[in-house]
Amino acid sequence: MNTAADLLASGPAQLLPARQLMAFTLASHIILVPLGVALPFITLVMHHRGLRKNDPVALLLARRWSAVMAVQFAVGVVTGTVLSFEFGLLWPKMMGRWGDVFGLGFGVEAWAFFLEAILIAIYLYGWRRLKPWTHFWLATPLPFAAVMGAFGIISANSWMNTPRGFVLDAAGKPESVDVQAAVFTPMLGPEYWHFVVAMFLTAGYVVAGVYALGWLRGRRDRYHRLGFCVPFTVAAILTPVQFFLGDNIARQIYHKQPVKFAAAELVWNTGTHVPEYLFGRLQSDGSVKGGLKIPGLDSILAGFSRNTQVTGLTSVAAADRPTPAEANLVHWTFDIMATIGSLLILLALWYGLCWLLSRDLPKSRWFFRIAAIAGVASVVTVECGWITTEVGRQPWIVYQYMKVSDAVTPTKAASLWTMFGIVVVVYVLVFGAFLTVVLKMSRRWRLADSGLGRPEDEGPETETPYGPRPEPAAVGTGSTALRAGPDSRRAPGDAE
Repeated sequence: MNTAADLLASGPAQLLPARQLMAFTLASHIILVPLGVALPFITLVMHHRGLRKNDPVALLLARRWSAVMAVQFAVGVVTGTVLSFEFGLLWPKMMGRWGDVFGLGFGVEAWAFFLEAILIAIYLYGWRRLKPWTHFWLATPLPFAAVMGAFGIISANSWMNTPRGFVLDAAGKPESVDVQAAVFTPMLGPEYWHFVVAMFLTAGYVVAGVYALGWLRGRRDRYHRLGFCVPFTVAAILTPVQFFLGDNIARQIYHKQPVKFAAAELVWNTGTHVPEYLFGRLQSDGSVKGGLKIPGLDSILAGFSRNTQVTGLTSVAAADRPTPAEANLVHWTFDIMATIGSLLILLALWYGLCWLLSRDLPKSRWFFRIAAIAGVASVVTVECGWITTEVGRQPWIVYQYMKVSDAVTPTKAASLWTMFGIVVVVYVLVFGAFLTVVLKMSRRWRLADSGLGRPEDEGPETETPYGPRPEPAAVGTGSTALRAGPDSRRAPGDAE
């Protein structure tokens, strides 16, 4: 509320609806990004296992995940395309002035998108139409296309945080553009690896969480065990890696964007022996209300010593730094992200220890309850990470070169609010359609596995994709179980 009041008071009328519209579309789109970036890799891991071990259950899972991948990609195209238009529509002065400098990242993302679309089409078409290993190898570029798209968008975002690769002329316009310097900015490495690992980790927990729910409901067959183990193992391995990457990016922000670091840690005045606040709220006089104060810890985290000097928010003019309300938002999202990340490490250790000691899954139902929640929790960390990145940069849209209020469109605020309302309605419909399709597929597969599905309800991905074709359906036969033969029906539900 305070942030909205600050924006209404300090900027043009268009600023608030423009920021709300951008924030809404970004927050909505990013929910789909983990599956878009990492599901192809997880699917191919399962696909490879199925081919290498001649495992029909693994192949069935890979085929079904590829169907989800296609639906997710289609919806992601809609939400991502809207974002592309919004950059030009809402922030025309930024794109007009700086587009030649940092626009290459969007170009890379677009080419990666087209490549990914072609590869997904080939992969989906190839089931039953290509030789098994030919089909698999033709799909192997798919994960690379996905992470290449992430590289393009993170390149553009890291440039907005640490702009490089240009010289300003007398009128303040960029010239002598150095494309390499503009792409490989100081924050690109930390941001990119932190983001990519977050996407793989989140997708792993989300997919595993679906099968953890099935496990809790008593479906303890090999289908659910394998569907849980492969994505969860990917996520569990990456969780401690992400801990070190998160620590590294926080330290990079300390060095390269000290005011953003001050906002994330609620540091008001520059000094040493700076305390760490777990949650708490920054007041307008610089004091912190509530939260848990740990003396000296922030200096230690920043430079491994209590004597490390940490720059405070008051090191720059009030107009050039996040407001207390914005700093509180950044601080809370940063702390939520760190807290969930720490809990996920404990979950990964629980899983890893059980596997090392007994070569089996944990027996506790609490493990699977928490594993089911981990999928949603990791999506929350992704949202928190983006809020920390974007709000922590305020009031700058291009750090220390252009403020958000200077880049906003001259379009009337009423028009932007109307557009905001339309986008909300459209997104509700799009995400509702996405959930409906995924839930229908899930229900259809569940019925097919139990032998209760009707032939017209069962899609092609309900059968093992390779191997002998099923016999043609006999007249009057009531289920694909009979058409596909006993081997096909038995595969998903094979007991341990």
